[in-house]
Amino acid sequence: MRSTVTTLLAALVLVVAPVAPQPSGNARAANDDSRPYDQKLMRLAEILGALHYLRALCGAEDGQKWREATTELIRSEGTSALRKATIARRFNRGYRGYSRTYRHCTGSAKTTISRFVVEAVTISEDLLKLAK
Repeated sequence: MRSTVTTLLAALVLVVAPVAPQPSGNARAANDDSRPYDQKLMRLAEILGALHYLRALCGAEDGQKWREATTELIRSEGTSALRKATIARRFNRGYRGYSRTYRHCTGSAKTTISRFVVEAVTISEDLLKLAK
């Protein structure tokens, strides 16, 4: 599990590298700050929130790694106050959702962690492909 977490965090560092600004055009409204990959990005933020809660609950000593990864996402992708708030809100949604479901580390919580790490790696890899 440790190497998977390290791989995920390394992928996230690459994902949050600054992306060239999208050209603005008549087709895109001035206040529309959406990107074609937003669904994946928002899902990733939600997973990071869930992992932040669940891994701590199950005794992982990750500290603030998951929150810091989300902060990096916000720094690189948060081109407007609304966009920054949306990413943060999705992280918090993941955190709160699982804090209501799990009060103790259970087998189900551990399975959820494993499933989310795999999903986060997949999303990160997909985002990396889009960035190239």
